[in-house]
Amino acid sequence: MKIRVGIFFGGSAREREISFAGGRTVYDNLNKDLFEPVPIFVDSFGNLCFIQWPYIYKGSIRDFYPEPSSITPSQYDFQVYAESLNLKTKDDQIALLKNLATPIAWSELADMMDVAFLCLHGSDGEDGRIQGMLEWLRIPYTGSGILSSAIGMNKAIQKQLMQNAGFDVQQYCTIQFDEWKNVAGRKAFFDTVKKTCGNNFVVKAANQGSSIGISACNNPDFETFIQAVDKAFFIENIFATEWNVLSQTDKIKKVRQLTDIREGIGMPVLYGGQIIYHPDNLFQLMEEELKSKSEIQLHAVQGESEVLIESFIEGKEFSCIVIADENGKAIALPPTEIRKGKEVFDYRAKYLPGLSRKITPIELPIEQIERISITCEKLFSALYFDVYARIDGFMTHDGRIILNDPNTTSGMLPSSFFFHQAAEIGLNPSQFLTYIIRNSIKARIKDFKEHGKVNLLLQKMDVAIDVFNKHVKEKIRVAVLMGGYSSERHISIESGRNIYEKLASSAKYAPFPVFVSGNNDEHVLHAIPINVMLKDNADDILEKVNHYKQHDAVLKTIIKCSDITTKYTDNKGVQKPHIISYNDLKQMADVVFIALHGRPGEDGQVQQHLDALHIPYNGSGVASSKKELIAANGCDHFLEITGGMLMKVNDKGEKCFDVFEASEALSEGDILSLEEKFLAGQGQNITPARYSANAEHNAIISQK
Repeated sequence: MKIRVGIFFGGSAREREISFAGGRTVYDNLNKDLFEPVPIFVDSFGNLCFIQWPYIYKGSIRDFYPEPSSITPSQYDFQVYAESLNLKTKDDQIALLKNLATPIAWSELADMMDVAFLCLHGSDGEDGRIQGMLEWLRIPYTGSGILSSAIGMNKAIQKQLMQNAGFDVQQYCTIQFDEWKNVAGRKAFFDTVKKTCGNNFVVKAANQGSSIGISACNNPDFETFIQAVDKAFFIENIFATEWNVLSQTDKIKKVRQLTDIREGIGMPVLYGGQIIYHPDNLFQLMEEELKSKSEIQLHAVQGESEVLIESFIEGKEFSCIVIADENGKAIALPPTEIRKGKEVFDYRAKYLPGLSRKITPIELPIEQIERISITCEKLFSALYFDVYARIDGFMTHDGRIILNDPNTTSGMLPSSFFFHQAAEIGLNPSQFLTYIIRNSIKARIKDFKEHGKVNLLLQKMDVAIDVFNKHVKEKIRVAVLMGGYSSERHISIESGRNIYEKLASSAKYAPFPVFVSGNNDEHVLHAIPINVMLKDNADDILEKVNHYKQHDAVLKTIIKCSDITTKYTDNKGVQKPHIISYNDLKQMADVVFIALHGRPGEDGQVQQHLDALHIPYNGSGVASSKKELIAANGCDHFLEITGGMLMKVNDKGEKCFDVFEASEALSEGDILSLEEKFLAGQGQNITPARYSANAEHNAIISQK
């Protein structure tokens, strides 16, 4: 019987969309030979529900919760979270949940799962609260325990503890919200900040993750300082002179940005002693109030109690995942340098492709890299972290190591540091998650007083891992082709990684990545290791395969992690990229999955090579692989949709098709923006697509 893993995602925090996307990544990458995933969605009010897998693949939480057909459409097309509905009672909240899933009481969890995988962020997720609840229920969970989770959540307390433990920290000071409400004392705060932190400093919310509410201040004046602190407290001042000159479209855009939980203050908001729940009502209030008032101030109900101000650091910024080995000893994975286009690594820079780059390991002399690793390992132990953590910091120009943001969890999107650095020691995402779960169960044995059940679970998992390793060679070998040489090569990498990860976690397939480069005259195929596949984009991958050399710091880490990789992988060390031919591909793979976009892949060229060697592959053959451009061509109603179909063979040996309901992607402009395509929680997909306002007409079109 498989080990049941309850994946907790969603929640009430501002980072809920990252949690949702991370939960999907864990769901996809869990080894299906070992684990049975049990997706547990946590709603905006802390209620739990068992959610069906189709909802996990929605673009954002607001695409399915609240269920669009169960609420009144916004007058201004605002998407809303459940807290904007102003539900009066617990029964109302549960009724809303029942539209999409099965509500669960906390007392039912122990019968549904063997271990909890926590993908929650922020309050109620990584602050010790849910960890304490799960310990009460005697359910082992992933990551750090109660104490270290609470420490990891508050950045101001972290500073004090780090300073007391002898770590080098930048100058800092804090402001409490009750103190900030005293407007007369703000000038004194400004003077104190400049005296303590200098003229260049960073202002951030003390209890938020994903760099939400952060501002970099370079020699700011007093008003700029006030704006930065207000932003960190999630306070917004709206001026009539700015609002009244906007067009209706720009006003709607302004409210949409204002109510965004990641970059604005979110909803509901406080104004003049009243709570405004819905963006429609906020829009109407702003229209009315700013006719007669020069300024109004809004304050998020889900605000912040404390703001942290830190001196700005000049140097190389890095992030380092630290794991505990089988004996509980901290091991730092190769630290990643963060290269960004602006001063702070904010929400958009973290999660939107192209706004920052990850260089692993950080480009420094090996002696300095080792110092970073040792310092991160020491902090991991000093703050009582368990299993894994993400520790951020800087190497200054004068050689100081300043750690400034230890986290007991990490974002778990496919491109996150969490998987990026694990790949450097040879663990693919599925293998790394297996390691995290197994080591978390072991860590809970220390925490639980009645740990007989947890001991048995650990023994069961060890047996399952041994059985899995003995049968791994029996799987179907799949070459996943990605990259190419068209303008769509970077998207192809995202698609290829997605396919690789889903197949790698399956009970049937053993995939390996193949990067395609070259031109129309010659395709160059590169068999690549996982750490190369997880580089930022196709151009970075091409540079790496052409100039591959493992860094000495990475090699040393691989040796330190050899016990881990031996247990959780079937390969010896990390292979090097190497060029292969289509003939080689025939010997290496049982089947090819084409994840290429543009050329080659969608022009029939790759299919022609595979057909010549009788290598089976996904999708259409040569003749039907070429793309055609479809345009409006003067239509009265032109709707861009995305649909899918699967061919199958029925009992009579006849080909037939399963056609899926098409999806309609909404955009704020004429075309989908980069954010709407790739930034977690930004875009909106409607399934099924809305072909017509008339339900009967809509059904007729859908059937066609």
